[in-house]
Amino acid sequence: MSLESLSFPALGSECHLFLVARDPKPLAVGAEWVRGLHERLTRFEPDSELSTFNSTAGTWTKVSPVLESLLREALRAHQVSHGLVHAGTLHALLAAGYTRTFSEGPTKPALRTQHLGPIPPLDDMLEVGHGHARVRAGYGIDLGGIAKGWIADRLAEKLGENSLVNLGGDIYAHGEGEDGRGWPVGFGGTTIFLHDQGVATSGSRSRRWGQSLHHLIDPRTGRPSKTDLEEVSVIAATGADAEIYAKTAFLMGRGAAEYFLGEHCPGWWLYP
Repeated sequence: MSLESLSFPALGSECHLFLVARDPKPLAVGAEWVRGLHERLTRFEPDSELSTFNSTAGTWTKVSPVLESLLREALRAHQVSHGLVHAGTLHALLAAGYTRTFSEGPTKPALRTQHLGPIPPLDDMLEVGHGHARVRAGYGIDLGGIAKGWIADRLAEKLGENSLVNLGGDIYAHGEGEDGRGWPVGFGGTTIFLHDQGVATSGSRSRRWGQSLHHLIDPRTGRPSKTDLEEVSVIAATGADAEIYAKTAFLMGRGAAEYFLGEHCPGWWLYP
């Protein structure tokens, strides 16, 4: 048995896979699976499944099992986060100027205020049935706030019982790691060892443009959030939960975040 690894770009991030095994082939299979999901779920390609779904807003549309599962996950995230993790912010992201991937260069600063304002609750604008779904006319879904943690959890299961998935900082560590102590992960300036746990970081430093615009929309205002935090990292039972909790805490601000995370997470780090 040896430690095998593979890195590749996908989901707007650099992805890293690690596996303790005799055969590294599952890594390549896993990377191809992630690339396929990226093509299906990106909002930046007009022919992706997500873009097609958004283009039919107001009508029931057939969706794949993967998209259905993620739309249900979006509704769960909205409930767990008290409405702060909101997948129905596409119009607000576009109004703020986030119209293309960061790999294509800086986004032109913009804030079209006529499109801004409090965003209705997600369960008022998104309905999900078996094999079909509908988003309210005038709105669209962006899965950037929940997809990577969800994907990390499932990919770790596919890779095997001793694997680590890092999708641009959304991490799930499955098993005991190479030496049995757990998987080493950088966290808040130190190294921790994870065993069947997820880690995620949420913040405004990595995707920012102009003077004060960034990609984390506060659904209470429809604008890029204003908070006393720049970054939040959390440990949780799954990568999906870690991603939800980190974003929720960031949008809450330090005071409420500490109480919220104390109720949900075994460990967290707030900056500043």
